[in-house]
Amino acid sequence: MPTTTSRSIAQGASTLAIGCIGLFSAFPAMAQDQQAQGKGGEGQNLGGVTVTDTAIEEGSYKVERMASPKATAPLLDTPKSITVISRQVLEDTNSTTLTEALRTVPGITMGAGEGGNPLGDRPFIRGADSQASTYLDGVRDIAAQTRETFDVEAIEVTKGSDSVTNGSGNGGGSINIVSKAPETKRFAKVEGSLGNADYKRVTVDINQPLSDFVGVRINGMFHDQGVAGRDAIWQKRWGIAPSIKFGLNGPTSLELDWYHMHSTELPDSGIPYATTISNQTATNALTAPLPTTPFTTAQGNTITRSRGAFYGLADRDFRTTNNDALTARFEHNFDSGLKLRNTMRYTNTTQEYIYTQPDDSQGNVYNTGTVWRRANTRYSKQTGFVDQVDLSGKFNTGSIKHSFAGAVEYSWQSSGYGSFVSNAATGTALSTGSTISPRCNATTLAQYYCTSAATPNSNDAWASTVSDTSATPAAIQRSAPASMTLANSSTVSASLFDTISITDQLMINLGGRYDRYSTNVSAAVAAPYTASRSWQNRTDDIFTYQAGLIFKPVPNGSFYISTGSSAVPPGSFLGQGSEDNAVASTTIDPNTLKVQKTTSYEVGTKWSLLHDQLALSLDLFQTRTTNARYTDSTGVVAFIGEKRVRGVEFGFSGNVTPQWSIFGGYTYMPSKVLNAGYTVTTTTVGTGANAVTYTASAPAALTGHAFPNTPTNSFTLFTSYKVTPKFTLGGGAIYMGRVYGGFSDSRTAGPNGVVTITKTRAVYVPDYWRFDANASYQINSVIGLRVSALNITNKLYYDQAYATHYAHQAAGRTVIGTLSIKY
Repeated sequence: MPTTTSRSIAQGASTLAIGCIGLFSAFPAMAQDQQAQGKGGEGQNLGGVTVTDTAIEEGSYKVERMASPKATAPLLDTPKSITVISRQVLEDTNSTTLTEALRTVPGITMGAGEGGNPLGDRPFIRGADSQASTYLDGVRDIAAQTRETFDVEAIEVTKGSDSVTNGSGNGGGSINIVSKAPETKRFAKVEGSLGNADYKRVTVDINQPLSDFVGVRINGMFHDQGVAGRDAIWQKRWGIAPSIKFGLNGPTSLELDWYHMHSTELPDSGIPYATTISNQTATNALTAPLPTTPFTTAQGNTITRSRGAFYGLADRDFRTTNNDALTARFEHNFDSGLKLRNTMRYTNTTQEYIYTQPDDSQGNVYNTGTVWRRANTRYSKQTGFVDQVDLSGKFNTGSIKHSFAGAVEYSWQSSGYGSFVSNAATGTALSTGSTISPRCNATTLAQYYCTSAATPNSNDAWASTVSDTSATPAAIQRSAPASMTLANSSTVSASLFDTISITDQLMINLGGRYDRYSTNVSAAVAAPYTASRSWQNRTDDIFTYQAGLIFKPVPNGSFYISTGSSAVPPGSFLGQGSEDNAVASTTIDPNTLKVQKTTSYEVGTKWSLLHDQLALSLDLFQTRTTNARYTDSTGVVAFIGEKRVRGVEFGFSGNVTPQWSIFGGYTYMPSKVLNAGYTVTTTTVGTGANAVTYTASAPAALTGHAFPNTPTNSFTLFTSYKVTPKFTLGGGAIYMGRVYGGFSDSRTAGPNGVVTITKTRAVYVPDYWRFDANASYQINSVIGLRVSALNITNKLYYDQAYATHYAHQAAGRTVIGTLSIKY
């Protein structure tokens, strides 16, 4: 399978390269046309870059307004915590993926994938998994994937409850990706990058008005790299995004675009935790990943893990993703100021992978200095269609001004996923030693089911066999269609938003949304797949709201107070994220499920200073989630979980001086799980006729602790300074506080319902500072050079913490040189 996907990458790269040759051929004529238009000393605006006779002025870090058609006011007058990552920030920070871009925003962490949670972008905002709260141009985009930025104009991060804007979603926040579109100005930009760890990247962005009526734009990308500080791992992808717009300058327009990206990689799940609760020596322990310093095992042996230690298998592991999106957007601006927009989009995403998780569930790292190579596998497909109609405008009722936006929407989504097995007819799992105990011994090491914790070999000759104990070869196969979990959903919704200006100093922001959400889920049929497939059905009517009061003592400053709600109906993730409110189960009546609800409260202030060049914001917030789902050891579902996050956030973006730009902020976010349900414990004392069994329950281990993936403190600062009109220096600093992956304990039940806790354990990744640096030199109005040094101190740190087993180790120092050509 890796051979096939590599061939697909090569073919895709060739296609992109041929297309680029054709595009390059248009550059000279375009350049001459540009020069002719630029005579007389007038600058040309090239997509946020102003070209003059003497220099190129880069775009600003400060954004005035969200691109969403549901935004009824500028950011200054919107009573929510919103961070917009502009195109300029993406370029200056060398952010080529959504994950890299979100590292610039404090208060966001990236969660790890495992088991039923598919690989892909998994941002946590204010303690909540926002994997299924990601949108593309205001339309839900829940398919599990790793998103690129080559066709991205900006990324809008809204924090707090936001279902009212885009539909079902968690209370932490949402992410809206704004894609590039044809513009009225002609320009072309090609960038080529080389770096250490075999880093290679080419991007093309060409915008060409064919007339005053028609314009086209095409973006392309090819990317190929290893990962600094990690052995064996590689990533390859290519993408293309052409678009055409009719009515380029008129009040009526139709835009058509297609987005395609293909990616393949050798995935890395990271490093196992050093101990398990069964072999920890302390009663209360904090467990970090296996260190690179000497580590003593239970047998008294000292092992030292190399920084690049990769526990996967290069000849088995792979991940391949294909994304396609077709969009048609019609827009008309009426003379009265009303704007009507209709967006239709069809999406199709496929993903398949086998990746090794370094599993220490049986204590192998500490006991014997070995790691079990657990195989996580999946093949999946997700399709979706949405039609959204937006109407926005302004009107007055006497002296009161209204800025409104209304929308109606219909969406349909379908997904299915299965696994890779050694026998599709019987559903036999891949031969990885999962049925052998103890998990790691001389036999399993010889079969490469396990490997050394200190010096793993990614080129071990593991072979797929019909079972763990057989030597008979078996091809890796997709599981039978009946073994797939299938789901589909449809949503009909209507929303209305209004910013009401009572006076120039006092405004009210109101919004409401109604969703009728229906889902149908069919759990996998067990082997030998003779049973008929059964379906679970559920329909929910959901209302969410937002309300805010804004006071503006001066035109460039505001104070606000607001509240909002969000809702996650059962089954809404469709198996495309980590869902604690799933419908697919043979033991749960879907009618007993509840909608998970979150309410947010926020008070804050926003200021636009230094002649509207610098934006500052400060807010205090609380989010509280109820109906968090909990399933006890008997399979009984209860909705007694309750979570709370309180905190304060400070943000800044823009120019301090005409030469000095800054972007970033600080978040203080202590969190607490108020109620994680109860854990039932059964303990048998004695043997034979003297055996006595006690059963008792007590609060779950997570109760009273911080949220997983929620640092108390986080800080980001990215800055650039124009030393001369042509030479710019910049850099960045990221601080991330300690992040917990999960909590567990050992407990016994005694008489009279008494539960005794003997050990507690928290897995975590340590806090860290990371520093970046960059420099650019504009040789002339066409050619520029840029050097970016990411993690310049080569800090060893972890950027994802999973609840058990492992944490993901981030890349080491990566230095990238880029040549940029602009016309």
